[in-house]
Amino acid sequence: MTADIVIIGGGPAGLAAAVSAKEAGVDHILILERDKELGGILNQCIHNGFGLHTFHEELTGPEYAARFISKVKELQIPYMLETIVISIGNDKTVTAMNKEKGLFTIKAKAVILAMGCRERARGALNIPGYRPAGIYSAGTAQRYVNMEGRMPGKEVVILGSGDIGLIMARRMTLEGAKVKLVAEIMPYSGGLKRNIVQCLEDYDIPLKLNHTVTGIKGKERVESVTVAKVDENRKPIPGTEEEITCDTLLLSCGLIPENELSKEAGVLLNPVTSGPFVNESLETSEAGIFACGNVLHVHDLVDYVSGEAQTAGEKAAAYVKGLLPASKEETTAVSAESGVRYTVPSKLDITRMDEEQMIRFRVDNIYRNAYIAVYLNEKCIKKIKRPMLAPGEMEQVKLRKADMEQCDGLVKITIKIEQEV
Repeated sequence: MTADIVIIGGGPAGLAAAVSAKEAGVDHILILERDKELGGILNQCIHNGFGLHTFHEELTGPEYAARFISKVKELQIPYMLETIVISIGNDKTVTAMNKEKGLFTIKAKAVILAMGCRERARGALNIPGYRPAGIYSAGTAQRYVNMEGRMPGKEVVILGSGDIGLIMARRMTLEGAKVKLVAEIMPYSGGLKRNIVQCLEDYDIPLKLNHTVTGIKGKERVESVTVAKVDENRKPIPGTEEEITCDTLLLSCGLIPENELSKEAGVLLNPVTSGPFVNESLETSEAGIFACGNVLHVHDLVDYVSGEAQTAGEKAAAYVKGLLPASKEETTAVSAESGVRYTVPSKLDITRMDEEQMIRFRVDNIYRNAYIAVYLNEKCIKKIKRPMLAPGEMEQVKLRKADMEQCDGLVKITIKIEQEV
């Protein structure tokens, strides 16, 4: 088989990229999705709050996905469901497998990585105790409740305050469970402020910062967990332990971009995000392989995923049509400093840039009344005041191509956080 563009993943990123590439004039596109339906993680996100930026109205996850699925079908973009991608060659040959075709290969001119992300496993958290029933990732619990109509338990403790964990605190409460506590090891929540308010404060669910689960009691089923305060090194403080009876422990301890396929394809990964390094075109270190959405870096809003995927689809289409010049070896680095954890993209080829370039990033702590500062070499060209910056919310800043072209000898763009003096 051959295709102009193969898109791996049929979630919000893959769907938006496919629509964008098709509208940019590429006809032979193929979406490969491992689930039995398109839509990805949105299918189990039945709460509202999606689409405010993209559609200017509030939608549930399935409703948001349905908008793009309808567009894919309207544009007659082919897709394969229940199809597992096994490998991507650096020559952009995709090897996949499904029940109908068995093992097969697709020779692509360009590949868009849109595999999304996965939850951190409990094993990475090093909680001592047995492995009884009643321990779930927050995403698994969400699928059980929202799609399968099954309740994980009646008395719940949640470890980690990521957005899925916060949303599940509310969801479990609405379904009749008692959520006793959300424990967060960091001194700040990892979720959006609106979710802290709407999912915890509105339901009087306590959030304990600088706390973690240090033990699990129970052999057949969870009977209780031990929660302790942690010090500045995130080590439990002896004497602060508290035993909380429960039958369920939900883990909401972060998301990791799903990049096993990317690694095998030779794509260079950013150790901070665990996603690919990309340039201004969202092209990875492997020419013709693009990345977007949560496989690139974990987003807080699906609207940002769709916008980023639209760019990836446009740039992949330009690559296939020979309209995207080869990237120069000498590119301009985008550096994250002083409170900024990373930037996407991490380098720019100014000759290939659009007139405006969006830079997305996250901060490493909570900052109040601070500035997002942009430097070209040592010259500050922009300062944006923010009353509040938090790690749970992704930030973005636009750069103008004209500003960079006017800067003689530009070698580095720096994004940093500066406090009021």
